[in-house]
Parts: sequence; C-alpha cells; structure tokens
Amino acid sequence: MTHSISQKPYLVRALYDWIVDSACTPYLLVDATGDTVQVPNDYVEDGKIVLNLSAAAVRNLALENEAVHFDGRFSGSSFAVSVPIQSVLAIYAKETGQGMMFDASESPPDEPPSATNGPSLKVVK
Repeated sequence: MTHSISQKPYLVRALYDWIVDSACTPYLLVDATGDTVQVPNDYVEDGKIVLNLSAAAVRNLALENEAVHFDGRFSGSSFAVSVPIQSVLAIYAKETGQGMMFDASESPPDEPPSATNGPSLKVVK
C-alpha cells in the first residue's frame, strides 16, 4: 500500500537551502490561527506572521516533516516557535520576493488518485 505524504516540508527545506545559498534572508509566512501554532502573538497581523529564519535570527532551527521549530528573539525576549507544516503559507527570500506560496487548505490526500477509473481493492478489517 502506498502511503501519501505531503511534499510541503521537502519543498520548504529545498527553498530554504536555495535562499540561504543565494545569500538572501529566508522568510516564512505562517497562518497563526491554528491551535498548535506557537508564535509571539504581538507580531501577528490579520491572523498571519512573517518569521525570519536566517542563521543570525534563529537558533536550533529544525525543518521537520511535521513542523518547523526554532528559538527566536522578539523585542529582546526569547521565544520557542513551533509551526505545524500545514500552517506554512509561503517561504521566500526577503531581498527578491522569490520563493513559493502554498495552498492554505492543502492537506495530503487520503489516497492518491487512481490511474484509471476502474475498480480498486480496499482492505476491510
């Protein structure tokens, strides 16, 4: 059985590397309205927040399949940021605006689309 996983964390990591290698500043646009999003609320505007992911701005950056985690400083105060990958709306270079936007409603499909419209088998327990 094929397990479908989201492409988003892989694209975020690839674009992060490309932005850093291009000597630009990686910015992450986040939907801050999710229950498990941990960001400093003072910086949220219209339900969104832009996070600077540059090495100078964050410590302990982890771009994982399920979430983005790092320790950042906001107005001099340390804050542990945690963003579920589904809440990532875009990653882009501050200097050029180049990057990628993601569909806000994107979630991995339960099953990949079938190659044909023919019958398919399903395991029933």
